[in-house]
Amino acid sequence: MSKTEDQFDGMLLALAQQHEGGVQDLLDTFFSFLARKTDFYTGGGEGAAEKLVMSKFKKYEAGALAKATSDKAERAEQERRRKERLEKKRKEEQAEEEKIDHDSKIVELTDEQAVKLQEEIDNKKLANAAVAGSSNDSSDSTTNDKNTDSNSGNVSDEEEDEKEKNKLKPNSGNGADMPNYRWTQTLGEVEIRVPLKINFSARPKDVVVSIAKKHLSCGLKGHPPILAGDFPHEVKLEESTWVIEDGKILLINLEKVNKMQWWAHVIMSEPEISTKKVNPEPSKLSDLDGETRGLVEKMMYDQRQKELGLPTSDEQKKQDVIKKFMEQHPEMDFSKCKFN
Repeated sequence: MSKTEDQFDGMLLALAQQHEGGVQDLLDTFFSFLARKTDFYTGGGEGAAEKLVMSKFKKYEAGALAKATSDKAERAEQERRRKERLEKKRKEEQAEEEKIDHDSKIVELTDEQAVKLQEEIDNKKLANAAVAGSSNDSSDSTTNDKNTDSNSGNVSDEEEDEKEKNKLKPNSGNGADMPNYRWTQTLGEVEIRVPLKINFSARPKDVVVSIAKKHLSCGLKGHPPILAGDFPHEVKLEESTWVIEDGKILLINLEKVNKMQWWAHVIMSEPEISTKKVNPEPSKLSDLDGETRGLVEKMMYDQRQKELGLPTSDEQKKQDVIKKFMEQHPEMDFSKCKFN
């Protein structure tokens, strides 16, 4: 749209907002002005005014209808993509739940992972035993050490409290309620709700929304932005969308690039929330790194095997080794051997 066509948009929008009856009252005011202050109805001869109005009406009607169709298709596409993301997430969670429910199908760890897990368990037992013995033999020394550690701990806590003192407490959606907008987040997405504060039902052409990898600007067309600034972290442009909700609220969905990080604020110039106080989402095995996930799956498998009275993964490995040895030495008699 050229500057000539939209240079009066701000003025006309302000005029429209003062007409509680909507377009009907606005047109009434406009044609009343032409009748009272101009020769619009009489200057061009009989029927000229009506012909002029209809020609302009037809000129912009076609463009408006085409734009409405395009906007409707765009909103439908955005909604389709949003539903696809939700369905994809639902299927991933369902698949994860089915995997947990069928522990017997979990792949066992390698020998190296099994040895590492056993070493960690043994080391932990030894460490606990050493701590218990040390505390019995040196109670006075331990008491003094605890006092010292307690004092240093207080200093650390005070420093930590000082850093967190001016930060906001997260709202129920792990975001914040700001004067001009509200934002919430999960580990994967950020949602921003911006009230437009208007007395008419807004359409996509009435707003301006610009989303970049690390920047956002949005508001009513012809007015200063309601919200503008840089993100603290990058977002995926192809997965970030916006829609107008109920004609009054601008709803913006941002897809995080880093899905293992809580945002302290959605705009860097705005106050931060305390990310230590967010309500984390329920953990899933898919959130864990490969090594940790393998150890957890092994423990889950062994627990299920014990409940069923079946050998654990370590016991099964031992049985397999013995069975293989017996097959390789058929000449030996193992009938009187006991295998633990």
